[in-house]
Amino acid sequence: MPLKQLQELAEQIPNKNPQVIVDKFLEPQLHFIGEIKKASPSKGLIAQDFPYLQIAEDYQKAGVDAISVLTEPDYFQGDLQYLQEISKVTRTPLLRKDFTIDSYMIYQAKIAGASLILLIVAILSDDQLNEYLNLAHQLGLAAIVEVHNPNELQRALKVRASIIGVNNRNLQDFTVDLNNSINLRSLVPKDIPFIAESGIKTVADIKRLKDAQVNGVLIGETFMRAPDKEKLITKFKSV
Repeated sequence: MPLKQLQELAEQIPNKNPQVIVDKFLEPQLHFIGEIKKASPSKGLIAQDFPYLQIAEDYQKAGVDAISVLTEPDYFQGDLQYLQEISKVTRTPLLRKDFTIDSYMIYQAKIAGASLILLIVAILSDDQLNEYLNLAHQLGLAAIVEVHNPNELQRALKVRASIIGVNNRNLQDFTVDLNNSINLRSLVPKDIPFIAESGIKTVADIKRLKDAQVNGVLIGETFMRAPDKEKLITKFKSV
């Protein structure tokens, strides 16, 4: 579909207020983003059976604060159609999880029913970050700006990211270290939601991150492999 047509479609959809999501993540308790993904570059195929609509309903029932939906086809076996269909069965805010590299994908995200997009500092210039953040807010979308190290974090703060996500996975060798989130937490002002991503598996992990005063956690593989997602989320929430 041509960009102009996409823009016209996006304009027909009423804007939400992205600040509502930001404020939600700043509320005192630990917030949970449940991820729906079939595969990943580090783990290969995660879910042979992939009832994504049922998973979305399970997450909603468990009371997650947002649902992350992989739409990237090559590495994660995702599909934009998953997001479109899930948006019809849940009221929970949806994150389009993908490598956002142009404005076209942001318009797509809105039309498909997303409330949030992901902007990865490592793959974008400062000009792109600025442009895509502004476009997202114009379209009523919140944006999680993902960083991996102090340098990327400073770039995210410079463009006034309204939500910071810290990936605990080293994208070069796929090793995971929760200390990445814990060490970077003090560098982010308390009025910007701080989301820890990747490698969160146990009650002990949740406790460590909660003690470090992160605002939220994004959990993918651990929830995807759980036979009873609602039970595990309830357990994590009780920490």
